[in-house]
Amino acid sequence: MANTGKPLIRALQGERVRPVPFWLMRQAGRYLPEYRALREKAGGFLDLCYAPELAAEVTLQPIRRYGMDGAILFADILLVPQGMGQKLWFEVGEGPRLTPVRNRQDVEALRPEDVVGKLAPIYEAASRVAKSLPEQTALIGFAGAPWTVATYMVEGSSSREYAKVKEWAFGDPAGFGLVIDRLVEATIAHLNAQIAAGVNAVQIFDTWAGIVPEDAFDRLVIAPTQRIVAGIRKVHPDIPIIGFPRGIGANYPRYFRETGINALNIDSSMDLDVVAKELQPIGVVQGNLDPNVLLAGGVAMDQAVTAILDKLGKGPFVFNLGHGVLPPTPVEHVARLAELIRAHG
Repeated sequence: MANTGKPLIRALQGERVRPVPFWLMRQAGRYLPEYRALREKAGGFLDLCYAPELAAEVTLQPIRRYGMDGAILFADILLVPQGMGQKLWFEVGEGPRLTPVRNRQDVEALRPEDVVGKLAPIYEAASRVAKSLPEQTALIGFAGAPWTVATYMVEGSSSREYAKVKEWAFGDPAGFGLVIDRLVEATIAHLNAQIAAGVNAVQIFDTWAGIVPEDAFDRLVIAPTQRIVAGIRKVHPDIPIIGFPRGIGANYPRYFRETGINALNIDSSMDLDVVAKELQPIGVVQGNLDPNVLLAGGVAMDQAVTAILDKLGKGPFVFNLGHGVLPPTPVEHVARLAELIRAHG
């Protein structure tokens, strides 16, 4: 493969790489002063996502500062439902809003076949970044998993109770399955288009997988991810695929084995001994520093980073967080993190 010289790709393919490769979820974002300046220039969040030159610049900003081994493309998981025709906007200080999808008629109006055309600026940004990155740095594409994206589509925003989506998913499995089907189709197309544009690996974010009850876990989490992985492999058989089903605890091993992913990003709640004994024998593990520890910095962060590297660095491993960088995080703490990772071992 042409990508094998990149440390992150070698690690995702199962090689024990030193120093441990690292990147951070939400590494391009509000904690960086240069991002905030560019965001103000762009106007709004979606304006920034759909401006290829600006989105490429945001993707590159943390690489210039910290030299991560991976640059994650600047975009949003909710661009996929927008690409299918659902109305999306962002309220300042409140986050995403969507015109809710609540019944079969709403679902039938969604057009998965339109996604690649509608999201062409995203792929142009990927192509720009791929041409601008240092040779050793990998470009990571991403999408939300169907269950997580569906929670926003049905609720119409982020939620604490998930009452509407759960009522539909459990009360009308067949009807809700149509939402999942359209999301699977759109997500495969979206990720394959990112790969065609130059990304070297992709991550599937299932942020709300942890709220799915056990009796629906296969149907709503594992099966859709299996289908997406198969749809990518059919076109791009060698691309590394990372799964991030946050908060699933004891279901991590089953998800890892059954979905077909190459690497598993774990959340910060996981015990490192359990990860080393039960997950690393399956494949590459990615994670899992608590973003709040990165925010705090100091001795606590140094000790936590060293513990993760000592425990997981002996096996196939990529350093990351257990979720995204928090906006108030001092840039100096990220610089210290990079220093610790490079100096270890």
